[in-house]
Amino acid sequence: MWERIRHMMKKELIQVLRDVRMRMVVFILPVIQLLIFGNAMNTDVEHVPMAILDRDQTTMSRELVDRFRYSRYFEEVARLANEQQMADLLDTGDVQMVLSIPPGFAGDIRAGRSAHLQVVLDGTDSNTTSIALGYCNAVVTGFSGDVLLERVNRSMGAMPPVPGIDLRSRAWFNENLESTDYFVPGIMAILVTIVTLILTSMAVVREKEIGTMEQLIVTPIRPAEFMLGKTLPFGLIGFIDVAVVTVAAMIGFGVPFRGSVLILALGTALYLMSTMGVGLLISTVSDTQQQAMMGTFFFMLPTVLLSGLMFPIANMPEVVQWLTYINPMRYYLVIIRFVFQKGVGLSVLIPQMGALLVMGVGFLWLATKRFRKTQV
Repeated sequence: MWERIRHMMKKELIQVLRDVRMRMVVFILPVIQLLIFGNAMNTDVEHVPMAILDRDQTTMSRELVDRFRYSRYFEEVARLANEQQMADLLDTGDVQMVLSIPPGFAGDIRAGRSAHLQVVLDGTDSNTTSIALGYCNAVVTGFSGDVLLERVNRSMGAMPPVPGIDLRSRAWFNENLESTDYFVPGIMAILVTIVTLILTSMAVVREKEIGTMEQLIVTPIRPAEFMLGKTLPFGLIGFIDVAVVTVAAMIGFGVPFRGSVLILALGTALYLMSTMGVGLLISTVSDTQQQAMMGTFFFMLPTVLLSGLMFPIANMPEVVQWLTYINPMRYYLVIIRFVFQKGVGLSVLIPQMGALLVMGVGFLWLATKRFRKTQV
């Protein structure tokens, strides 16, 4: 039995790795994609192009403008004279935000009245707009607090300041709240999924197209042995890709790795069982490699969208949330992020490991049952 599986594995490895271009696709391309996608998928909003419309022209209004200008979140690109210029810049997309200070701003503050400001945001990109609006609120709140404190100090003279509450917060994990620390492990899962799915989805159908399936029919190899011989080489390639991409993530993006390599390897092995099982299932129901590629594409898209990488699962409709429970990537993302960022032990990840084990065994079993050597 193992002799037949060994020869099948050797044949698959030679067939995949004999081409230099295929070796680059399997081992080099994932690293290149990680570097590109890791920099592209960045939700940190900085240097928002901003225009200033200051119709008050007082020391206090200029102080507020300076608070925006010297913040790393905003970048002044234009000074406006009227509201028509504001509309033109927003229409052309040259700025994403306009800070409008009305006349009498400083006078209202000195008189103890509420002073009004207007912040006009582009709004085309709702995510960037929401984050920029939060930064605006923080800057204005800080300015308002300083003005109030200065007024209290003047009114109380030499009396000690009124005691307040000093709130100090920190993030327990991902201390600097870097979005790359969140997204890069997810991109690793996507890249490993793509490589293993494509390789395994082509495994059986390629034998049909090049005419070698008839030769396998007359051999004593069993369906289970045939499937093992097809999956184990690709599983080895998947492990190599995970190791290479992990090193690239740590060196290229500085993503911390706080957990155990053995736990990451165990979670990867269980996840690869699922992806390779799905790939083989697609390969057994396809007659051509083109059909297998299309099947891989239609499986990959919902897998990524329902994994929780781009959109929180809790925000999805309840019916869609139930569908995510049969998505292997959902559990692998939890494993890979917890290992990288939290460094948790195996006991914390038992539910995710168990779910991947059940799905991996189920997909491989279905692929084996679907494959009937005598019916090819």
